Amino acid sequence: MKFSRENLRLYAVTGREYLKGGKSLGEAVREAITGGATMIQLREKSLGYEAFKYQALEIQALCRAANIPFIVNDDVNLAREVNADGVHVGQGDMEALNARRLIGPGKILGVSAGNPDEAMKAERDGADYLGAGAVFRTGSKSDAVDMTHETLKEICHSVKIPVVAIGGITAGNIQMLEGSGIEGVAVISAIFAADDIVKASHELRELSGKYFSGGHD
Repeated sequence: MKFSRENLRLYAVTGREYLKGGKSLGEAVREAITGGATMIQLREKSLGYEAFKYQALEIQALCRAANIPFIVNDDVNLAREVNADGVHVGQGDMEALNARRLIGPGKILGVSAGNPDEAMKAERDGADYLGAGAVFRTGSKSDAVDMTHETLKEICHSVKIPVVAIGGITAGNIQMLEGSGIEGVAVISAIFAADDIVKASHELRELSGKYFSGGHD
């Protein structure tokens, strides 16, 4: 799948622990896409391999129907097995260079970066985009350190590839990231903990387009 900066406008990262009312993750992802999610990452740390694979195939089908990229978090082997559009690796996971070698040149590679040095290394190693954060306090990742907005700007200005901000982003604070240089936002709970996922996704997509549509596409 062709990847563009526009795909990062509203990057929904799954979090089944936030779902309400017995909703399945597949249902929630379908609603997020309906609301305007432009890219989906399957990030489910507690699932075993077979359950993760089953979930990956279900969500990948939803993404393909909507013509948006489907990304697997961390697990390069599973991403290859299901032929995902790409993989996202953190600094504590597989080296970006190795991930790129394994998935090949035609797949999307996202890499987490906490400072400009990590950002520039990821770009050299073949990353297509960077995830930077946590830009606000978040409950999704207990070891995440808050990133100053100045650092976020430095990361964006240090590389040519697009950057998406992550960590505690909501409709109420997204405007604070305007002018940082990011292409969009990656969110977990702001979508998957919402009572109305379609509505929450639509609002975030509208706000992200308002603040971060830098005219690159």
